[in-house]
Amino acid sequence: MSRFAEPMTRLIDELKKLPGIGNKSAQRLAFHILRSSADDAAALASAVQDLKAKLQLCTICNNITDVDPCVYCSSPTRNQKLVCVVEEPTNIASVEKTRHFNGVYHVLHGSISPLHGVGPEQLRIGNLLSRVSGGEIEEVILATNPTVEGEATATYLAQQLKRQGLRVTRIAMGFPVGSDIEYTDEVTMLKAMEGRREM
Repeated sequence: MSRFAEPMTRLIDELKKLPGIGNKSAQRLAFHILRSSADDAAALASAVQDLKAKLQLCTICNNITDVDPCVYCSSPTRNQKLVCVVEEPTNIASVEKTRHFNGVYHVLHGSISPLHGVGPEQLRIGNLLSRVSGGEIEEVILATNPTVEGEATATYLAQQLKRQGLRVTRIAMGFPVGSDIEYTDEVTMLKAMEGRREM
């Protein structure tokens, strides 16, 4: 195995901690950074430090933000009575791409997964329940992932939220546009049949 100078080895070891980055990718990134100008390397280091120093969770919805409350929660043009619950902050971008949702969000930062030791108490559910108890929210859309964990989370949340008299809906699931029925699994087919609508 090749031995690198200590600073290079340290950088490679840190880069390998990133998701999807193995030893070879970490080495390529480390050598790219080495070949970069001092200004580019400093800008990268500064961006990482700023990320950790300046970003926080919105105290209302738990989205990652540099202002509190976040741009969605503080927007006067968004429907504050309609809340879309997602598992991760990255899920917000997928909903926003549709350009058809004008409500606000609530980020759980995960899903219920007993196999991984994640129960409701490990998620950001408490402040969601507090948020809806104020009586201002009319509908909660559960947009958790179509996985076993996502379904378990949606079922748990639906039970908790319906106790408060809220309208609780679940995003429809089924075939992605452009896919072929021949290659669809039985769960996707079942969800597509259940979510059918009038033409």
